[in-house]
This record gives sequence, C-alpha cells and structure tokens, in this order.
Amino acid sequence: MRALPVLLLAGCAVMPIAAPVPDGTATIYVVNRGWHTDIGLPVEAVSGPLAALKTTFPGVRYMVFGFGERRYYMARSPDAGEMLGALFPSNSAILLTALRAAPAEAFADHDVVALRIPPSGVEHLATLLWQGLEKTPDGSARRLADGPYAGSVFYASNATYDAFHTCNTWTAQLLRDAGLPMSPQGVLFASQVMQQANQIAALQARGS
Repeated sequence: MRALPVLLLAGCAVMPIAAPVPDGTATIYVVNRGWHTDIGLPVEAVSGPLAALKTTFPGVRYMVFGFGERRYYMARSPDAGEMLGALFPSNSAILLTALRAAPAEAFADHDVVALRIPPSGVEHLATLLWQGLEKTPDGSARRLADGPYAGSVFYASNATYDAFHTCNTWTAQLLRDAGLPMSPQGVLFASQVMQQANQIAALQARGS
C-alpha cells in the first residue's frame, strides 16, 4: 500500500536464500509498486473457485493481487487518521487488477520479477488467495468497490492488517506457501520482498 508515516525497523536485513529453489513450467510475478508489492498469476494456470473472478473481465490474461488496510487502501486521498489507523490491527482488503498485457508491460515503470514454480504451486497459491477472501452467503467473494483504475476491484479480506503484518508481509507469506524459499520474518517493506524475489530469480536463471 502507499507510504505510511512509520519509522519501523528501517533497514531490516533479509536472510540469504538457504533452502532449495524450485523450478517449474508455470510463471508468477512479483510487482514492486513503490511501498507496496503485488502477486500476479496467469489466468490459464488458475483453477478452482478463484478462477470465477476472471469472468468479470473478458479477455483478461493475468490477475494481479495486492493486500492493504481497508480504509487506507480504498481511500482516494487518505488523511492522517486513516494513516494512523493503518498501524493498528484492522480490517483489510484485496485489490484485484485484471490485465490483458503481461505484468512487465503493464507495469513498465515498476520492478517486475518473474518466478517459475510448478503448476501445483500456482494452484495452491490460488487456493490460498481464495481462502483469504471474505465470502457472501452464497459463497462468492465479497466485493467492496471498484478499484482506483479500470479493470480493478476491491474485495474484502478476512486477514488482519497492522504495522507488523503489512502488504509486503502478506506477499512474502504467500510466496513461501507457494513453495518458494521466501522468508516473511521481519518483512515490512517492499524492498525486502524484492530482494528475496530477485535472489530467487537469479538462482533460477543460473540453473536453467
């Protein structure tokens, strides 16, 4: 999410990659949006209930997901109260951005890292993303509002956001749970996620 007025553990170190680095035929994406990181999935690799979200966007090729404190994330111009409130345990939201272009093209002004994982890893990631969404009585994802730009939608998340569980902690945890050797421990900032993602990408390239 956008920058918060927080001076928290600046310069936190990230442990070097120690676990084996997987490879696979599926590609996922980590997008650095400044203070915020997103995860992108190719829609052809997504199955299960999460795939229903793509039906709203004809022609979508990639779904990009980001996490944030609900009031702050959804505010067009967040005020000081919303910024301060984001530091304490509070409700969260997930922003889905539907893309027809590849993430590296759609976010040409941002750092985008492509990581290879087995298709089963994408399926597991899709399951975790679906489980992280609040559901309506009929079992569908609870839509909150249109996102800040065309092709984006806010959905309610059932996770708690606070100063020590940020959008970047969320990203690192999901990538770890998808089978990548990511450590979410102490991760608060986008740079900590991207450092690990770039290390993994470099190791995958070296092994290819």
